[in-house]
Amino acid sequence: MEVLEGPVPRLLDEWQLAPDVWNAMRRACDDRGRKGQFILTGSADPPDATTRHTGTGRIVRVRMRPMSLYESGEANGRVSLGDLLEGGRASAPESPIDLRDLVAIACRGGWPGLLNDLPEDAQRQLRAYLDETSRTDVSRVDGTGRDPAGVSRLLASLGRNVATEVTLKTLGADLAGGEGTLHATTVKSYLSALSRLFVAEELPAWRPHLRSRAALRSTPKRFFADPSLAVASLRSNADQLMADLSYFGLVFESLVWRDLSVYAQANGWELSHYRDSTGLEVDLILTSLDYQRWAAVEVKLGGEALVNRGVAALRRLRQRVDADRMGEPRKLVVVTAGGYGFEYPDGVAVVPITALGP
Repeated sequence: MEVLEGPVPRLLDEWQLAPDVWNAMRRACDDRGRKGQFILTGSADPPDATTRHTGTGRIVRVRMRPMSLYESGEANGRVSLGDLLEGGRASAPESPIDLRDLVAIACRGGWPGLLNDLPEDAQRQLRAYLDETSRTDVSRVDGTGRDPAGVSRLLASLGRNVATEVTLKTLGADLAGGEGTLHATTVKSYLSALSRLFVAEELPAWRPHLRSRAALRSTPKRFFADPSLAVASLRSNADQLMADLSYFGLVFESLVWRDLSVYAQANGWELSHYRDSTGLEVDLILTSLDYQRWAAVEVKLGGEALVNRGVAALRRLRQRVDADRMGEPRKLVVVTAGGYGFEYPDGVAVVPITALGP
């Protein structure tokens, strides 16, 4: 295949539009016996064809995400997640970005091509992107025809319920548009297509060993790849978010999840969330790839009452997890929209998102 000839490493963008390149690339790797020859990038993950080799032993998959605040220059990285996970302490001056600025950043998103755009201009392009996703992409990704209006309704439902454990039943009712509800299998098919397009993503539930008999919940949280897509799915804007800080709290959690996903991946950790039958919830759990270490994060916009609530939830979780089997947490952190970075005497840290880095 001629496209594989030439200097390496060789970048093949949107390779999924010519899926035959996969097997040809695998054979080229075997024939040449060299590493690091090809980089395959794409905006969609096509279904695995029965004729396509798995790539095991030859190909490593890396999920590329929108830019974090540290990458876009809006976080200074004064507090390194990697250092915190190794027991480091948190300390940072007051955040230079106020709440309105953060709302505008969330509306613009972490898209490299939109970093210099006004929030309203970025939202115009993101709405067009979701419209095209509904019209063609969600059907083309796996060859299954889907109703564009239904996809738009599903995207809006995901936007309303971003960063929550919204059920398939609720999503199915919204997808059906007032005509009953769609079967869970159908809803999962739509969600799978959005996942393959890297539009939406599930955050799994953490299942640690507990000291108590509390039952662990298993429903995933649902996010868009970037908080700006949640805003675009609802045709909202910065002024409306400032007028509804309860909803912006969910958008902010989505922003923190995006950034921590980037930082955690850079340090070889994974994300999940925690909820049990007693009502205890913790927004984000970080676990090392060997599952021998863990940390926990609560996300709060700020203010003494909300921060104290987050600190209390983290302390309850620390008491509830069986330390003999799971170990003590490497760090407990409340991530806020602003303020200072500091630690309580028992090691629980409070860090503004604009101070975090990998």
